[in-house]
Amino acid sequence: MRNVQAPHGLGGQNGRVPHPEQPISRRAARAAVAPPRARGAWMSKVPLRVRWTAFAIAFWAVAAVFAVSAFSLSGARGPGGAAPVATSNAAAAAVALPGGADASAAPATGLPVPAQTGAAARCDDPAVVTALAAGKDEDVVTAFGGGAAFRGAVVDGVAPCVDLGDPHRLWIVVDKKRPLNPLDVEPSELVAPADMQRTVDGRLQPAAAEALTALVAAAAQEGVGAIGLNSAYRSFASQTRTYNGYVNSLGRDAADQQSARPGFSEHQTGLATDVAACDSGCGAIESFGGTRQGAWVAANAWRFGYIVRYESGYTSTTGYEAEPWHLRYIGPELAKAYHDGGFHTLEDFFVLPAAPGY
Repeated sequence: MRNVQAPHGLGGQNGRVPHPEQPISRRAARAAVAPPRARGAWMSKVPLRVRWTAFAIAFWAVAAVFAVSAFSLSGARGPGGAAPVATSNAAAAAVALPGGADASAAPATGLPVPAQTGAAARCDDPAVVTALAAGKDEDVVTAFGGGAAFRGAVVDGVAPCVDLGDPHRLWIVVDKKRPLNPLDVEPSELVAPADMQRTVDGRLQPAAAEALTALVAAAAQEGVGAIGLNSAYRSFASQTRTYNGYVNSLGRDAADQQSARPGFSEHQTGLATDVAACDSGCGAIESFGGTRQGAWVAANAWRFGYIVRYESGYTSTTGYEAEPWHLRYIGPELAKAYHDGGFHTLEDFFVLPAAPGY
């Protein structure tokens, strides 16, 4: 056993903490502190009969006090025989009540119960079941109580009916650690957004296309200029050509930070689009972030169910350099929860592992 140094002010041989003394009886303790010789001198002068009489009187007086106390306590118990809980301010103040409750209302009787987070499991809710079966993802989110409640249920692991890897759901998360399944999956329906300039392939899933139309119209009405669609849905074959082009010009490592490998691209879901500023003809997407349209989209895309998927400063999470032009549709409810919660990546939103590399 190692030696322990005594705290400041404590004695002990060589400055070490002394071993504790063995316990002694109360009688021995009293004898140890009583004055010598004088101990019990006056009592010895009192006749033995008087001493016994005084002892008897004291004994029965104490017994009477205990009897009265026991009777009072039994009368104060409730119908079930339980003693009432003391409610004095002093007792209640001894332990702070959780949540800022009034200490005089009721004393704390145990550890605070942690607050419940997220939504309860509701996969068996008829509205959820019906919406899932019908493929109405927005109705599913609404049935869970909105975007924040839906996210809470998923994050807390109480929504087993929600698969973040389902390529046919708007809440799918695709990144370098979460490929599409199957890799060459295709959306069941694609349509072109209305009333906007576009290049390459301008189709999206219907809900995403309708939302992009509304976003572009709002940007024009609010005076920030025209927004055009640069590239939206890409098939597995199209993404293969796109990715190989980056590899051929930049090398594989640099390509991986700017383009997704086939089977790992959000564009393949029909829920992602690249946009461009089109004031006098559409400019390059790389310049979108420095335009009025780019600033407006960063602040307002959530109003239309979109998020900027790859923001500046989050390459360590997403694995991609900043792409202010790359918009991802997740629906109005989830986009509002994403915006209101101050999130910057879908990985953080759904508490998923970062995906900086394959």
